[in-house]
Amino acid sequence: MTKPAVTECDTTCGGTEPDPEHLRLTLPEREITDKMAEMFKALGDPTRVRLIYALSRRELCVHDLSVILEMGQSAVSHQLRYLRNLRIVKRRKEGKTVFYSLNDAHVEQIFLQTHEHIRHE
Repeated sequence: MTKPAVTECDTTCGGTEPDPEHLRLTLPEREITDKMAEMFKALGDPTRVRLIYALSRRELCVHDLSVILEMGQSAVSHQLRYLRNLRIVKRRKEGKTVFYSLNDAHVEQIFLQTHEHIRHE
């Protein structure tokens, strides 16, 4: 039988960091960490990952995305609304057609770095 992993320090451990309080004070504000967690949560859904991948290639309309993902337009629109609320994607309207793209280069880099990390394993 395998022993469970220890998740606590030994009672004799005095810590390895001379000033852990200093490190605590350098943590990002709670609002920032909450937004970061929400972004990673968005990337935790395979459909949204595929949407982001498609949009990392080029700007696309809802119709094209629904064909690419083999989903209904309303389901695609729902996912896009979620991503737009998190500022992961943005939209541009041309007549009655709405085009979507990644919000900025930061979003693309987060996605591409994650993709490269997975492929590198």
